[in-house]
Amino acid sequence: MASAEDVAPSGGLALPMPFVSFLEENDVDPSIYSAESSVPRYVRVKPGCQLDLSDLEDELQCRLDSTVWLEGFFAIPPQVQIARSDAYRKGKIYGMDAASGAAVVALNVLQGDHVLDLCAAPGAKLCMISDLLGGSGTITGVDAARHRLNVCRSMLLKYSLGDNCRLFFADGTSFSFSPMPSRVDHRSCSTESEGMTEVFEEWSSRRTWKERKNAKRSTKTCLASPADAPELIFYGRLAGVVGHSKSEIFKPRNESEMSISGYDKVLVDSECTHDGSVKHIQKFERWGWETLQRRVLDAPRTDNLTQLQLRLLTNGFRLLKAGGSLVYSTCSLTVAQNEDVVERFLSENPSADLQDVDAAKNWPCRSGKILKTLRFDPSTSSTSGLFIAKIMKMPC
Repeated sequence: MASAEDVAPSGGLALPMPFVSFLEENDVDPSIYSAESSVPRYVRVKPGCQLDLSDLEDELQCRLDSTVWLEGFFAIPPQVQIARSDAYRKGKIYGMDAASGAAVVALNVLQGDHVLDLCAAPGAKLCMISDLLGGSGTITGVDAARHRLNVCRSMLLKYSLGDNCRLFFADGTSFSFSPMPSRVDHRSCSTESEGMTEVFEEWSSRRTWKERKNAKRSTKTCLASPADAPELIFYGRLAGVVGHSKSEIFKPRNESEMSISGYDKVLVDSECTHDGSVKHIQKFERWGWETLQRRVLDAPRTDNLTQLQLRLLTNGFRLLKAGGSLVYSTCSLTVAQNEDVVERFLSENPSADLQDVDAAKNWPCRSGKILKTLRFDPSTSSTSGLFIAKIMKMPC
């Protein structure tokens, strides 16, 4: 319950004064949260699906409004649940905020690209990237949260998008493996200095007793740290893994190697305080505002978080091929987690060039506090809040 110290923006949530102060200190207008009741829920239709929108409207008992500025997205009332719909069960639609879809579009994924999603869980952006690749190239998903990465794997399998994808349980600040070509020499063995070694066969959900025992034991570790060895928990048959040995897949690459054979596109949708998500803020009414104090307003945590964001951005850029593009995004509206992180990164990386997002000309968003960066928010965009910066790695 909100206390007497709370304030209530017109028509919106009752927000505690400490949170209002937090927003104002970060030049965020608290009144944007008054738009929470008018922000729709968005669904994305999987490309190529034969979907009768009128049947889906009858089933959901609501109208699907096409999002004219973002192909394949439809808005529905926020209270409508899609999980029981036939289209959802058959993998034809999934929930994804339109602003999150914009971050993927900003990346300008092309068929044949090798793409890295450095903070992949829970997987909606990963699925959209895989769709855009159209069965070519590869997509590598990395996340430090095992349980959330398992959701990614489930989504890829449900929507039949996993052929060109591989998933690593690893810390994104230290991940250091290059993409592998989709077309590999399917060998039964590989000669190395220590002799003959087995290669990866096609992935299967079946596990030996020993593997199940190790997996059960490993679930006790919820988050990966930089010191932990990365684990490959899923790979599709065209993801550049089948036919290669473990030493080939897990060979670290230095920055000069990555400039030549790194990823064409990198998405760093970083961990953040999630204060830009109206639906996330709503949860604190149930969890208690003291939880918000601990998770969002606590200064030491925020300071540590911005350092993490900078490390993720820096490593994502290191893994990028020269001439490739990176998108940094967060669902925070604070300057500290967005423009400040980007400005510090640019000052430390002379080969990084901030780029315009060409597709944004018709988007309902506004400019960030740095030219060429973008901001979505509930009142301006009728979406959750999101910050986007696109950066190119200039050739030396």
